[in-house]
Amino acid sequence: MQANSARVVDEWLPVKDWSTDAVKEWHADAPVPYCWTYDSVPDADDWAGTSRCSCSLCVFASRHDMLLSVSRRPRPANLYAEVEQVRGDSFRAGWRITDLIHHAKTCGAPDPGVVCPDNGPEFIALEEQVRAALQLEPRKEPDLARTARRGRRSPCDGCAAPL
Repeated sequence: MQANSARVVDEWLPVKDWSTDAVKEWHADAPVPYCWTYDSVPDADDWAGTSRCSCSLCVFASRHDMLLSVSRRPRPANLYAEVEQVRGDSFRAGWRITDLIHHAKTCGAPDPGVVCPDNGPEFIALEEQVRAALQLEPRKEPDLARTARRGRRSPCDGCAAPL
């Protein structure tokens, strides 16, 4: 059990230590719907997509999942890159979305299988809100980009393309 002043968590990431096969076995009879993001394309049932079901551009995602996500959802990825450029910070220490986008296009990243258009009114409203916020003074100084400059590595396994 974990606790802090705001909440008590008695079960945190219960499947974190499970093998992929154990997760697949549990999910076969699970009372929750299967999410297509685990597959190369919807209904493929091949588990060749993301390794976890979370926000598509999650700061906790693996490199494989991030490279897949920037290809599956290019508009949000480009919006993140715009924020990085304007604010001068990085998505995550050592990882810039701009680099991930570049590597996903040029370095043999996983085939996205599906490209989400993200062209609905909700995404358009989000773009407008983000761009309006970028006109304001930042609430904090860039930190991740500054601390991650040394020791940056390629976002692709074995990729020799320059960052």
